[in-house]
Amino acid sequence: MLKGLGDLGKMGGMLKQAMEMKGRMEELKEQLGDERIEADSGAGMVRIVMNGKMELLSIKIEPEIINPEEPEMLETMVQAAINEGTRKAQEMVKEKMTEMAGGIDIPGLTS
Repeated sequence: MLKGLGDLGKMGGMLKQAMEMKGRMEELKEQLGDERIEADSGAGMVRIVMNGKMELLSIKIEPEIINPEEPEMLETMVQAAINEGTRKAQEMVKEKMTEMAGGIDIPGLTS
């Protein structure tokens, strides 16, 4: 008579799995704050460190690259280092999220 009740158990199981996944994602977010990604540009003249939360933690600029007559060159090198660090951080996050999802790349989860 109440055929649909069997599906409620399945839905309850899916809800439980979703809650477990949410907990694992929160844990992963915390761990990402501890991850460090290094990137550089200009053969190491500009070096940055980011964490897995895409936060810039430090930047090091070699003094000999600082030329007040050509600020655009330094700006370009800083931008390149930050972009490379961001790319590396995004790739690391994607790998960790895919691992957490059991090897399944879920579109929109990591981008």
